[in-house]
Amino acid sequence: MPSDEYVRQCKQIHRETGRTFYFATQLLPERVRRPTYVLYAFFRIADEVVDSEKAETIPGDEQRRRLEVLREQALGEKEPTRPELKAFLEVKEEYDIPDEEINVFIDAMKTDIDKSRYETFGELRDYMRGSASAVGVMMTAIMEPENRDKALPHAKALGEAYQMSNFLRDVREDIIQRNRIYLPLETLDRHGVTEDQIEDLEYSPGFGEAIRDELLRTEQLYHEGVAGIRLLPKDCQFAVLLASVMYSDYHTQIREYDYDVLNNEPSLSMPRKLSLFARTRVRWQLSKDPDRVFRKVSPLVLPESPSDPQDVTDRVLTYND
Repeated sequence: MPSDEYVRQCKQIHRETGRTFYFATQLLPERVRRPTYVLYAFFRIADEVVDSEKAETIPGDEQRRRLEVLREQALGEKEPTRPELKAFLEVKEEYDIPDEEINVFIDAMKTDIDKSRYETFGELRDYMRGSASAVGVMMTAIMEPENRDKALPHAKALGEAYQMSNFLRDVREDIIQRNRIYLPLETLDRHGVTEDQIEDLEYSPGFGEAIRDELLRTEQLYHEGVAGIRLLPKDCQFAVLLASVMYSDYHTQIREYDYDVLNNEPSLSMPRKLSLFARTRVRWQLSKDPDRVFRKVSPLVLPESPSDPQDVTDRVLTYND
């Protein structure tokens, strides 16, 4: 396990840049909480190469070079130059995080350098394999569930659900700050919405319908992901459940805004987080079934859970657009 000083620096990055995830992380047992800080710091360091304010002034070739250096250090091929990366390498080795997950994550960050539009959900999901599913795989590794292979498909789906909620929440920020549209263009086309309308922040009923469609698709991912929380160690389940409740609550606000995320930016205030925590905790005391509690607390309307957990796993593995 990395030194206290290294973990402290990773924790500081997490606290400052990932407030919703950080809130839920505090409820993990210490054995998982400490490596979670380290993982998040690694994700953030990579993300800042392409998404920080400084990144706007850095040529694409230089961004790619920096990501390749980061890849080599994260894989242990070169000596890490930052304490956060030294900590990550120790966590990687201790929890046997596969090289493949690091590679697909870095590849996704490189995609953001040149690509700003996605024609189909399948194309967007290929991107999320690295930017979201890989995060779910690494988090599962440090939680050490009894049956890791069975838990992984659900963890991947939940990672994608969180990221899709972020994409839907951040449409305005993404187009203004980064000229990116993470909504599938085929969905926009189906409702008569053009890229120019989004660039001009021009809301229309068609745009609202497109957001509604993507909310429903994302809620299917929550259905698949939350069904696997029960496969995690008991002392990790509530924290992951609460993170799922919080991220899905963005959907409540999006609907309150009548799907207009071009002129509104959903956010979770501390009072709202505390309210969600209290409601989830009360339900958790009554039932330690994550899926049941999520259905009681979350605003999402989900289909009934299948009686056979393997049915869920099969759908996760085959689900596409």
